[in-house]
Amino acid sequence: MQSAKRVLGIEGGGTKTEWVVVSTEGGAPGIGRIGTLPASNLRLIRDEELLAIFDVLPKDPTHVGVCLAGCATSEDRFRLQRLVDQVWPRAKNRVGSDRDSAMASAFRAGDGIAVIAGTGAAVHGRRGHRVEKAGGWGQLLGDLGGGYHIAMQGLRTVLSQFDLTQQISPLAEEILAALGLNRLQDLVHWAMQADKMSVARLAPCVFRAATRGEPQMLNLIQDGATLLAEFTRAVAQRLELPDPQVRLVGGLFANHPDYTALFKYRLSILLPKASVALCAESGALGAAWLAEHDEAAPTPAAAPIALGELSNASTESRHPLSGDLTARSTAELVELFAREENTVATALAACRDALVRAADLVADAMEKGGRLFYVGAGTSGRLGVLDASEIPPTFGVSPERVQGIMAGGFQALHHAVEGAEDQPEAGALAVVSRGVTPRDVVFGLSASGRTPFVLGALEKARQIGARTVFLSCNPARPVQSPGWDAEIDLPTGPELIAGSTRLKAGSATKAALNLISSIAMIRLGRVRGSAMIDLKVSNAKLRDRAARLVSAELGVSYETAWNRLERKDWNVRAALEESRTNVE
Repeated sequence: MQSAKRVLGIEGGGTKTEWVVVSTEGGAPGIGRIGTLPASNLRLIRDEELLAIFDVLPKDPTHVGVCLAGCATSEDRFRLQRLVDQVWPRAKNRVGSDRDSAMASAFRAGDGIAVIAGTGAAVHGRRGHRVEKAGGWGQLLGDLGGGYHIAMQGLRTVLSQFDLTQQISPLAEEILAALGLNRLQDLVHWAMQADKMSVARLAPCVFRAATRGEPQMLNLIQDGATLLAEFTRAVAQRLELPDPQVRLVGGLFANHPDYTALFKYRLSILLPKASVALCAESGALGAAWLAEHDEAAPTPAAAPIALGELSNASTESRHPLSGDLTARSTAELVELFAREENTVATALAACRDALVRAADLVADAMEKGGRLFYVGAGTSGRLGVLDASEIPPTFGVSPERVQGIMAGGFQALHHAVEGAEDQPEAGALAVVSRGVTPRDVVFGLSASGRTPFVLGALEKARQIGARTVFLSCNPARPVQSPGWDAEIDLPTGPELIAGSTRLKAGSATKAALNLISSIAMIRLGRVRGSAMIDLKVSNAKLRDRAARLVSAELGVSYETAWNRLERKDWNVRAALEESRTNVE
């Protein structure tokens, strides 16, 4: 009897890393687990970062296939093989480029041409033992027709339009909103710092502008599709394939049907007999097939995510008083929502002992030089990032001392990132990437108490030896065994808008974080009496506040306090500690 196989396939590119476990355990092959992790272009990632990604993936496969963008030379393959063998020493391992996995996903061992358009772009064809390529020279010299190229051309066009007309176009407005910038001039500084993936993420803005009918953006999209069609014809001619099978691979084709249609139209003129179709199979399955060599990977199927009975969470339940909210007047709705906020104080009081435990853990760790990391997704994650961002200006601590980790990264602060919270491996990798140590505290935030990203981060933190705190708004959640070092379950109950945890659950979470981080700052000596003595004075309002604070603390006039602060370069602590004999 043939032994069961567990095949781990990994495909990494400039936007993300996809992975899949294909198993023959129990008979027929099938997909066990799937997931996504951060980008892993081999040319743009250090060995340590790549090992950190590998470290959170399953440890017991019999076969491993790893195909990464940027793995182009024999030296690249040697480097990648060495790392893969280090992580999975007992598995049968195979490495290659994302072109290899794309071909395997599209054709297995057969002949054809794969047109890849994601962050970068390339065309890869095979006929028997012959292989031909076009494009894929990287963002500086190539990647024509890929997301980076289209986004960069869009940015250049936006600035050119502004130079000519001094008008900010709708596309420019969308780009500023997507990046959180206030002025078009800020784009220059951003572009100087941005990496390839950050630029490529703006490609959807260009596509939407083309859909709205902005002629220059439509021309950019058409030019990209035309270039890829011309590369495809060139590869087909070199392989002597007059009627090739062509498969379209990558996010630009998968997410933008108009781009697929434009490419097909252009290629129908250049290669009328070509058969073109979208390849919907993940490149990770292609990598898994390559690792097996002798049998094709199974047809993809959706893998269930172990979220438990989420519908049983109190935050997901229907509120008995909400009824039909649309039938109520505005005054009735205001009264109802305001009355519900009373639950927040009650919930905090019910968790007094747990809050004390959490505040002591955080304060003790930070007094000993440790850091506080908030980890969350959605509203909970944004609240963690908010508290982390407010601590430095309020209490004068370094931003590194309190950090927020958000499922989906920076982009998720402004836009929902599909599936970001469903990956415990991504949470574990985020903890490793931020350099969490045993001295630190990792504070997980999940209103439902079941977010895989958060639980994965906490479990990895526990393995590292860091202290762990968990906050939920669902006392009925399944309890981890063993539990976390401190657990806060705020009983806020059902929301008036079912499942909208930005309401009571969000208010209670914000209040709890304010309480815990403020107590830690008091313990660190960042407050004197009730005064923020390490306040960062950065504007006129804060200068006025600082002068009133010093005036009240020292019993001197407002003008005297102002003058003292000016002498001390607006350092409140220094002004308070100056000898009283130097006041006047």
